[in-house]
Amino acid sequence: MALVSLSWCLSAALALLWSTSWPQAHSALAPENEVPLRPTTWLPEGKITSVTLPKGRTRRLYYTLKKKAPAMSVTVSPCDLPIEWSLAARTMKDKPLKSLQWSTKKSTPEVWWKGSGTEVKIHSFTGNVVDTYRGPSYPHASIYILRVRSKQQNTRVTVYLHEGLGTSGVFPLIPADPRVHTLGVGMTSVTLSWAPSASLTSLPHTQKNYDYCVLVNSQQNYNSLCAARESMRKEKAQNQEQKEKTKRVTVWPILKEWWWQQWDTFPEPQSPSSSLSDEYADLQCVCQGTESVCTVSELLPDTQYYFDVFVIDRLNGTSMAYKGAVASTHEEARPAITTLREGELRWVTFHDKASNSEQFFNFNPRGWQQSGLLTLQSCGGDEKIKVTVSSKGQVLTSQAVGRDLVQIWLQGSPSYLIHLEREGTTEGKSSPVAHPALPGGLMASVKIQTSSAYHRRGVPSLPPTLQIKSFNRLRGCNSVTLAWMGTEERSLYCVYRRKLGKSEADAGGVSALTAPCLGPESRSDTERVLCKYFQELNPRRAVTTAVIGGLEPGMAYVFDVYLMRRWGIPIKYASKMVKTRKEC
Repeated sequence: MALVSLSWCLSAALALLWSTSWPQAHSALAPENEVPLRPTTWLPEGKITSVTLPKGRTRRLYYTLKKKAPAMSVTVSPCDLPIEWSLAARTMKDKPLKSLQWSTKKSTPEVWWKGSGTEVKIHSFTGNVVDTYRGPSYPHASIYILRVRSKQQNTRVTVYLHEGLGTSGVFPLIPADPRVHTLGVGMTSVTLSWAPSASLTSLPHTQKNYDYCVLVNSQQNYNSLCAARESMRKEKAQNQEQKEKTKRVTVWPILKEWWWQQWDTFPEPQSPSSSLSDEYADLQCVCQGTESVCTVSELLPDTQYYFDVFVIDRLNGTSMAYKGAVASTHEEARPAITTLREGELRWVTFHDKASNSEQFFNFNPRGWQQSGLLTLQSCGGDEKIKVTVSSKGQVLTSQAVGRDLVQIWLQGSPSYLIHLEREGTTEGKSSPVAHPALPGGLMASVKIQTSSAYHRRGVPSLPPTLQIKSFNRLRGCNSVTLAWMGTEERSLYCVYRRKLGKSEADAGGVSALTAPCLGPESRSDTERVLCKYFQELNPRRAVTTAVIGGLEPGMAYVFDVYLMRRWGIPIKYASKMVKTRKEC
């Protein structure tokens, strides 16, 4: 028993000796199970502090000011989500208990919470942009409390404390007009301008530490580089997830979605620029240059884009955002499309060889069958004309258009796009003939006509030959007999005549022959001598004749026959010159 008492006395003496030699640990009065009510985070002065914010949880940061600090500024920079933050000053009325003050289980801010005092809110803000509080130090403030909270999702913010008057110089300065202006908008480019940052204009010797970065994307404007990087990270994650699901490789569209402007006129600094490029490598970013005007190129036509400008301090690793702009690029120059009316005969002219080399037309067949007939014929001599017919973005046919009649059967689509293109003129050949019925002698190149064919099942048949035959035995002083081939379909045939002068007749009538593309619409009614219907089911026997009377003896005449159809362009037979007999 005496031995036990002696051991207890020695233990007590040792405990007393240790407590005397280590006065900082006066923990004998504190309960062993006492823990801090909340974790303590001290906010250092002059250092950028990153803070992680769990959803719905308030994070507190504490700091004190030096006794001689007349003012302070606190800058809070959200990443990509709106946050709430407030600044309060707590003043102590009574000193805390000495035992509580020196308790090892208590953090210093909790000492102030245990004591009596008052708390005054100095500043509060809600939003997703950088916000700075500047003001004098609070009188009699014992400690400052910064509360930050995110309601939507987990996010992070950066906080910076500066003691003293004026700006800290850590963050680049944004001008009074922070807007990004659009100087010009094109089809694939946009020119931007913005007011220079005072960080560059007021301190020329530090200009090498600052850069402008321009970001363009088709989603939204961003208030910070952190928000842009976070958005891109999420989009990459979604693309990766989609790729794993579909097992397809998707190429990240750098120029279509994300674009960073690089100024080539400024030499790239060695170490600072390389570190900056490494920092923003995930944004395909190369930031260099101090020009406040730039042109963003390689954009898509008729697309809305969001433009953001950031001024970056490479020395401190900070950045500030201008107020972004939105602009839509111009749509591609679309050619004028002319609608062809039902049965309309149209002359298509190409005025200048250097321009107007193509024309577009639209045709909508009538009737539920959606069938129609497109006919074309060239009057341009040896000009190369090509017609392309498409529907719903798919090409149905493409072929050359010459002196011979072209018939294209249309069926199965409510609308057709007809593209006429002039490819050139053969050297040394004749130029396009002037259409006599057009004002100003315009050069008529192609004749085009469209008609809805309600009850047809295909292209109408054409005569096997377009030659006109005259019979010498049946040639008289006042009449001639002509014959030509017809078709098995009932059609109207009209005959026109024109008397030639002595000089034209002596030349063989070559100059008097009518161009094959000119139809009855270009002829005078006084030249028409007769019209007749004809039909023969056997194509080999489809020959019709006509006796043309009322002629003068010994005169030369040019005869033209036209096959008049319900659908398509009238078909002209080859001109035939015949002389009447002088004596009978």
